[in-house]
Amino acid sequence: MEKRVVTNEVIIKGSISQVWDMLTNPQKTKLYMFGCETVTDWKPGSELLWRAVYDGKEMVFVKGYIIDIIPEKYLKYSVIDPNATYPHIPENHLNVTYELSEADGHVMLSVSQDGFETAADGDKRYEEVYNKGEGWNPILLEIKRLTEATI
Repeated sequence: MEKRVVTNEVIIKGSISQVWDMLTNPQKTKLYMFGCETVTDWKPGSELLWRAVYDGKEMVFVKGYIIDIIPEKYLKYSVIDPNATYPHIPENHLNVTYELSEADGHVMLSVSQDGFETAADGDKRYEEVYNKGEGWNPILLEIKRLTEATI
């Protein structure tokens, strides 16, 4: 299977520190990531959980690991659905990468997701991200809206 990568980007009026805070602050991730807050220490190798309360019960909806991080510039982490029926092995994790750059009071936020070609149900998971959800666009537009609302 050829390498498949879903990439989306947005330009946000504001500072790179504001956007970085939106990406890593659990109280803010809840606002754009379907009610899920991040739980991690943001160090390479550490577990990353996306958790929320559903039907009165705390649940983990996505889990993974921090792969690499350069604060306010770059973040790469893996993701897997903890409720999926396929094995929870590294080959079945997908990767999400955020890249940030700043110029003239604006931040370019690029998000890419890859790893579909080696993951279980890779074709299905790619289609879910790429076609059905317009990639990361809806999430990026909400991050933009929330960040610019605080200016």
